[in-house]
Amino acid sequence: MPKSTSARKPSPRNRKPLVYGAGVVLAAALLGFVSYRATVPDHSGSGSSSVADVTADPDAGVYPELAKLARRDAGDKLAQGRADAPVVLIEYADFKCGYCGKFARDTEPALVKKYVDNGTLRIEWRNFPIFGAESEAAARAAWAAGQQDRFWQFHAAAYAEGAKEKGFGKDRLTALARQAGVADLDRFARDADSSAASAAVGKDQEQGYGIGATSTPSFLINGRPIAGAQPMETFTSAIEAAAEKARATEDAKSGKDSENGKGGKNAEGAGDDAK
Repeated sequence: MPKSTSARKPSPRNRKPLVYGAGVVLAAALLGFVSYRATVPDHSGSGSSSVADVTADPDAGVYPELAKLARRDAGDKLAQGRADAPVVLIEYADFKCGYCGKFARDTEPALVKKYVDNGTLRIEWRNFPIFGAESEAAARAAWAAGQQDRFWQFHAAAYAEGAKEKGFGKDRLTALARQAGVADLDRFARDADSSAASAAVGKDQEQGYGIGATSTPSFLINGRPIAGAQPMETFTSAIEAAAEKARATEDAKSGKDSENGKGGKNAEGAGDDAK
C-alpha cells in the first residue's frame, strides 16, 4: 500500500463517533487501522505499492451501515454521476494531501471514463481537511466554487501537478477559482468565508472522523472501506464486486416482484372461476 500523507490528530470536537451499530464500530476500527498503516514509512527501499486485498466476494469487508452514508442527492454540487447509480464511491480528502492529488490525477479520471460515464458509478466528495488552516480554507473555497457549479473544475485545478506547492492562501484560492471558471469571484469570496461553508465542511469532516478515517485519502465503495491512493486495480475490483452485488439484488427483487404479480393474478382468477 502506498504511503499517505500523515494526518494530524483530530481536534476533540471532531472525534465524536457516529452511531450506526456494531458493524460500523468494526468498520471504523478497520478503516482507522488501514489508514494508519497507509501513513507508515516504507523502509523496504523498494518504493513499490501493493494492491489492497479486495476479494471477489461482494459481501466480504462490506458494512451496510456505511453504505447508507451515500447521500444520493441529485442536487449535490460536490458529486458526479447518476444519483441512482448502483455503486457510490465516497472520498474523504484534503487538498494539501499529495496522495489525494495522485488519485485525482492518475486514477479518478479513468474511473469516471470507465464507470461514471456509463451510469455504474457515482462519486461523492467529502471535504476532510486535516492539515491546518490552509486545508480548511481550500475546503471552504472548493465548496464555494461548487455553489456556482464549478467544484470539479476547482478540484482539478487544485490537484494539478505542482499546485499544492504554491499553497492555498487567499489570493491563490481566488486564482484557482478564476482558473476553474468561477463566474462571480465576489460571490465566491463571500461564500468561502460564510458560516454555510464552515458548516458544510465541518459536517463532512465530522463524518470522516466518525467512521475512523485517520489519513487521506480514505474511501467507501458501497460500504467497503479503502484507504490510501491505491492502484487502479483495487478500485476496479471493489467497484465490479459492488456492481455485481447490486445487479444480483435487483434481479432477485425483480424475480420476487414477478412471482408476487403472477401469484396475485392466479388468486384473482381462481376467485373469478369460483363465481
